[in-house]
Amino acid sequence: MIKRFFDYVEITTKITSVLTFLMTVAYLFSMKQPIHGKLTLIFFASMFLFDLTTTAINNYVDTKTNGQTLQFKRRTAFFIILILFALSAALGIYLACITDVVVLLLGGLCFLCGVLYSYGPIPISRQPFGEIFSGFFYGLLIPFILLYINMPKGTYFSFAINFQTISLNLHIMSLITVLLLSVAPVCVTANIMLANNLCDIENDIVVKRYTLPYYLGNRKALSLFVGLYYLTYFATIVMVILRILSPVCLLSLLTVFFVQKNINKFIKKQDKATTFILAVKNFVIIMATNSLMIFISGLFH
Repeated sequence: MIKRFFDYVEITTKITSVLTFLMTVAYLFSMKQPIHGKLTLIFFASMFLFDLTTTAINNYVDTKTNGQTLQFKRRTAFFIILILFALSAALGIYLACITDVVVLLLGGLCFLCGVLYSYGPIPISRQPFGEIFSGFFYGLLIPFILLYINMPKGTYFSFAINFQTISLNLHIMSLITVLLLSVAPVCVTANIMLANNLCDIENDIVVKRYTLPYYLGNRKALSLFVGLYYLTYFATIVMVILRILSPVCLLSLLTVFFVQKNINKFIKKQDKATTFILAVKNFVIIMATNSLMIFISGLFH
């Protein structure tokens, strides 16, 4: 039962949200910013449960057309989705109630797009936007919400509303910091989706799923795949130059040799059974190393 559940929600793929979460926690530690334990744990639980929910919805919908067998009877599988969604939504709403409307709006946006990714008249997963949405929501919004609930109020923006005016003040350098910090998780998360779509392009066309590689073509899609990895290293260098990260974090650049080795293998052959895992390995190599280096830099800050 437990094994079937883990297969249904693809528990091993949750490394994407978990490592992004850990990298952000490491950054807070490196900045000597006190971490609000209660808010952070509630956010993690809601995030993780909803990650399980989106995967379950995706598998529930896809097994109608791809010929694969669902791990449970459809009624049971749907009931599991409802439970996961209800728990994650309840935690998300509770978090918004004890924080502010910004968390409510961003959380609601995450829930909306998570559901529409696989469900609806034109699911996002069947369009050439899967890489953009997965990278944005996993790579940018997870760090931003986590930073937002832990940093002092007004760190990123401040706003005021009355009957006559609405004023919004953006704190540019703080927002640039979040954007640069998110480059790595955005790019490597998008590349997992891109690798998956490259491996499945022929089967996807059969089931009328026209993903990004279909529109770009194999050659351009592979070039994008390579470029996104190197963008993560460029972002690290920029953050060190701007003193957002410690020079210690430059040690993470050494992972390029292992990442390039996996890139070369994937370029030679795009196969779901044998080479797709290389994109996941590259994700773990880059994100785990970045998180570790950021954490270590905090020990000497």
